[in-house]
Amino acid sequence: MKFIDLKLSNNVLEAINEAGYQEATPIQEQVIPEIILGNDIVGCAQTGTGKTAAFTIPIVNNLHRIVGSGKKVKYIRTVILAPTRELAQQLGENFDLFTTYTSIKSLVIYGGVNQVPQVNKLKEGVDVLIATPGRFLDLYKQGFINLNHMHHLVIDEADLMLDMGFINDVKKIIKLSPENRQTLLFSATMPMEVRALADEFLTRPKYVSVDPISSASANVSHQAYLVEKEDKRNLLKHLIETKELKNVLVFVRTKHGADATKDSLVKQGIKADSIHGDKSQAARNEVLEAFKNKEIDVLLATDVAARGIDIDDLPLVINFDLPNIAETFVHRIGRTGRAGASGLAISFCSKDEKTYLTTIERHLREKIKVVKDNPFPWRDESTSTGKKDFRKKFNPNPGNKPGGSGSNSRKSENSKKNKKRWY
Repeated sequence: MKFIDLKLSNNVLEAINEAGYQEATPIQEQVIPEIILGNDIVGCAQTGTGKTAAFTIPIVNNLHRIVGSGKKVKYIRTVILAPTRELAQQLGENFDLFTTYTSIKSLVIYGGVNQVPQVNKLKEGVDVLIATPGRFLDLYKQGFINLNHMHHLVIDEADLMLDMGFINDVKKIIKLSPENRQTLLFSATMPMEVRALADEFLTRPKYVSVDPISSASANVSHQAYLVEKEDKRNLLKHLIETKELKNVLVFVRTKHGADATKDSLVKQGIKADSIHGDKSQAARNEVLEAFKNKEIDVLLATDVAARGIDIDDLPLVINFDLPNIAETFVHRIGRTGRAGASGLAISFCSKDEKTYLTTIERHLREKIKVVKDNPFPWRDESTSTGKKDFRKKFNPNPGNKPGGSGSNSRKSENSKKNKKRWY
């Protein structure tokens, strides 16, 4: 379906055309008419499906009818909650794009920075407020946010809100907003807690599910390397150098792991950097821009920080650490193989992650190909030093030890039998 068929304002259509969009994605086709009609929405869609524009476009369309093109007093009419700074900034960029030919004014606020510039902008008046939950509640308590004129509340990445412990803050904000609001909830996955949130606070919502996170892209091929945990950095370096990998996103479980792996690669002459929640906003923005501009070859990221990475042409994703939740794995690999392009997802699997790999394969309903040409494979436990020592220590009849009953030949036979038992 073309955007021109969705009965949008000419001002909005002009901005959409200028951005180069003509055909609506499946989620946009289903969601935009419902939002324009004023219905509450629960949308389940992964990264790359056009989810953000699916709610940005109709909100801009509806707000334009309210505020018009002239200069009017600005009231907060739309609040959008995002779990991270990066996601909040992406949302702000979307609103800037689609409000080009309107007088709608938006503002992005988040913690970790001086609040004074944000407060000054709020005092000037805004139509759309995009916020992380903590900073929103902080400024609300200080009296800088007024929700009396609010029309829309959008909860974006609800599952990540849950994972990051923001769900109670989200509930507080919902209770602060007018009861006659229109509420839109979007999530890459739909755990029970998110469903319960929708059931409690949304009014007869329309459920829309397009390419949910349980469905991996058919354009992504998979490879697995069975590697000892302590050899993962060596394997990563080996692949980068031998395959001349560029523009690679690597998922690491912890912030410390991301930094330590980055340092290891840099010491060996590889252009790499890391992104995670402990870095300042300025540092995170700088790293993201460098990666997008291909100034660095490898970006190591934690799952939380990676939600803010939106790159259309990403050829390869590496799971340095396998996640223990299959949906998280699918969300990770959703950053490659987008817009019809082919992508590759490589997974490093240590012995203690074997159950994770099995769960992921069951979730994908396919067997992930294990690469045989691997210079750092799992080591055979039967030949490990520890097991040799164990056999030596606990062999009850060592062949030449004095003091046993019977002849030497019988002792020798007993020793052979014992060897058979251990092997």
